[in-house]
Amino acid sequence: MTHSPSPPPAPTVPLFVHTQGRGPDVVLLHGWGLHGGVWARIADHLATDFTVHSVDLPGHGASAHPEDYTLDALAATLAAAFPLPVQVVGWSLGGLIAMHWAHRTPQQVKSLSLVASSPCFVQQADWAHAQPTAVMRQFATNLDGAFEHTLQRFLALQLIGSDSARSVLADLKAQLFAHGRPSALAQALAILEGSDLRPHVAAITQPVALLYGQRDLLTPPEVAHWLADTLPDARLTVFPTASHAPFLSHEADFLATLRPFLHECA
Repeated sequence: MTHSPSPPPAPTVPLFVHTQGRGPDVVLLHGWGLHGGVWARIADHLATDFTVHSVDLPGHGASAHPEDYTLDALAATLAAAFPLPVQVVGWSLGGLIAMHWAHRTPQQVKSLSLVASSPCFVQQADWAHAQPTAVMRQFATNLDGAFEHTLQRFLALQLIGSDSARSVLADLKAQLFAHGRPSALAQALAILEGSDLRPHVAAITQPVALLYGQRDLLTPPEVAHWLADTLPDARLTVFPTASHAPFLSHEADFLATLRPFLHECA
């Protein structure tokens, strides 16, 4: 399928969403520092069967920076934008928000697809499958003095170990500010550092697809297996040579797993 990029975003709006296709509604949530355009190729493929909504999360891309930047507020903003219930696909930070949304208002979320995400992104005494707090805080410190370099370092970290890391990283860097410069990086990073949804995971009863990379250093496969063991209705796929962005590095395999799941839950 030929990729047709999403149109240039409008000036900053409360929530920028690019919608395409026809069928059951699927919402795509991106990761920290990026925007909905990162899903463009996946969205094009899914749009043959679904109405696909590629979101710029608040304070990212062309979406405005809200005063209240909490998981509750983000979930409420998303819920107000779509015909509910919806199926939600969330990558990394987007997956954390999706988990909170599904737990907070389960009647609004028909299914979850978690892509290289975690209920807890920072190491705890009983949780080694994450980044040390010092690493996350260093990113926050660097945002003030080396904004673009910090984002590019973060992108590179996400792709370590992937066979196609170089080409995928080049694509990500090229579209980094395609929807505008993110304004809520520090607030979103604070959510990643301060959130621990592990106590709520067992109460997420929707069907959940877990799509993870075996070589991921940010959300290692132990996270995926913990989620598979804890969620009441989960199915796990680990891509052996993928890192933190399997939907970019292993597009065909990713779609071959995600599409049937979305059809099943529609």
